[in-house]
Amino acid sequence: MTSENPGSQSGTAAPEALRDLLVEMNDLKRVRSAGRTGSIAERLFAQGWGRLTGGASPDDVALDITATTLAATRLCDLDAAFLTAAGLSEEAASAVLIAGFDAVTGELDPDLRARLRARLAPRPAAAFGSLPGFVAALAQQPRAGVTCPGRARILLEPPENHAEHCLIVAAYGVCLSPFYRADPGTVFLAAMAHHFHNAAMPDAGFTGEMLLGDHLGPIMATTTVWALAELDEPLRTQVERARAVLPDDATGEGRAFHAADCIDRVLQIAQHLRGASTTMGMVLDEWELVHAGPVKGFHDRVLADMRIP
Repeated sequence: MTSENPGSQSGTAAPEALRDLLVEMNDLKRVRSAGRTGSIAERLFAQGWGRLTGGASPDDVALDITATTLAATRLCDLDAAFLTAAGLSEEAASAVLIAGFDAVTGELDPDLRARLRARLAPRPAAAFGSLPGFVAALAQQPRAGVTCPGRARILLEPPENHAEHCLIVAAYGVCLSPFYRADPGTVFLAAMAHHFHNAAMPDAGFTGEMLLGDHLGPIMATTTVWALAELDEPLRTQVERARAVLPDDATGEGRAFHAADCIDRVLQIAQHLRGASTTMGMVLDEWELVHAGPVKGFHDRVLADMRIP
């Protein structure tokens, strides 16, 4: 684990150039498709743990899952499994995935971008192990929303779950790791495991934590041990070692994780606020809801005659 200062000569605490990418990636917590259970982020969380329990190294899983997440940012569930089932060759499916990846990754660190892009080339099928119980439990555990001691909570529907949060923080952490000179595999694994306690512990947010007082630490420790006990060696030790970066920002890995965690928590709320502040004019003019095509003129006349909007 590294302990250098963030990789910026200007002393800035985070790379602003990645902002738009991270905003867009956040929506994978809300994208779903027919015939598939859960959001893309929830399913990639399970896929990551299946790869880890199947014996893949944290470094390999970090790169594979992050590359898949980045490609899905624009392609959603037009993934390798669907594309090949629909008749594309592995090479053609790979080309589609790489096109999706290229569309959003222009601001990534060039070396990391090359490593991630290579993961979308045709490769032998990966081995998957059995999923620990905490994977499904975290997917079923809603996050608390906005809480503050002494105030009523703000609930924004639908709530994200802890699997979605952990996956996005893990992918963010990999994308941010060059800036903080951090090991991406360590950051990824720490993020994937940072809410182990919530597999069993309901999330009452900051308010609940403060009301628990001195009981919070022992309860979190106990419930974390329950999750760790579901992992075999050497993965259990690898997870414990990665989680050692969680308490502070004294290492590059700790900074990458805490930056990713903070960004995700705020962008989750920003998404709700963005939707509430969007106007019909923005949707029609900027997003071209009624987009160019052979019947665009007719569409425009219909809307005008119906006085819509």
